[in-house]
Amino acid sequence: MADNKFKEKHMAKPIEKHDTAAWANIETTKQVSRVTMPSQEHVDDAKEYVDSNEK
Repeated sequence: MADNKFKEKHMAKPIEKHDTAAWANIETTKQVSRVTMPSQEHVDDAKEYVDSNEK
């Protein structure tokens, strides 16, 4: 093993935020493809967020 303890020390910190992840607001799942579908309310919230952050 390498003597790089910096990487090992910081591996425990999560990088991504799971509260806003695509799988966090699962309402239903399609039968065949097993694709998760959020509720209509969450879809509307996401669209509003994207529209408000346009350049």
